[in-house]
Amino acid sequence: MASDRKKAKITIQKQSNEIDAFLDKVAAVPKTHDSSGQGRLIFAMDATASRAPSWDKAAHIQGEMFNQTASLGGLSVQLAFYRGFGEFKVSQWTKDTNELLRLMTSVTCLAGETQIAKVLSHARNQSKNKKINAVIFVGDSIEEDIDKLGKLAGELGVFAIPVFMFQEGDDVMAAFAYEQIAKLSGGVYCRFDTGAAETLKKLLSAAAVFAAGGQKALDDHAHKNGGETLMIANKLKQ
Repeated sequence: MASDRKKAKITIQKQSNEIDAFLDKVAAVPKTHDSSGQGRLIFAMDATASRAPSWDKAAHIQGEMFNQTASLGGLSVQLAFYRGFGEFKVSQWTKDTNELLRLMTSVTCLAGETQIAKVLSHARNQSKNKKINAVIFVGDSIEEDIDKLGKLAGELGVFAIPVFMFQEGDDVMAAFAYEQIAKLSGGVYCRFDTGAAETLKKLLSAAAVFAAGGQKALDDHAHKNGGETLMIANKLKQ
């Protein structure tokens, strides 16, 4: 029993350290908001079969995170996902959190290969029409040419579009590729465990609030809500 408690304590401390490290990295990402003060975020998801066991829980968390930005009134989100045989879909841009949650929970997973290149290419093309402040990607594997992905990520870095790469699980190749994409785009990489719902919620919420309005928006939101949101805001200022 004592051994189990010790292991649990170590796991919790490790997750806390990972969140702290992530928040420190987010603080170093250049603020890329235009003069209108409105943020635009592409939220992309891997909907292949390997994510099916945790998909429903993750979809709700990913929907709930946008509630953290509701009071900002300045975050427009476009959902993107891939699955099956070359299927890649994107939604219309929206600020309606209920619509975002509906769209996320309506997606089912299908077997297929990863299509991260399409996500990065889509973000680059969308930025030619209007500035995009950030891209969030949640996945668990990689089956593509890493050099090609690196080139696309570098192009996003030139356009000052940071990619926040969140890895579910511990696939070594995915970890290497995701970290490279984040680094080359000027974004942040972080891994989370399948059962760590609260960890994922904190990470995604921090990235979404950052995309919505940078440090000032997060500070204002934190002082209204307190608790963990205030803790995150303070971490970002360090």
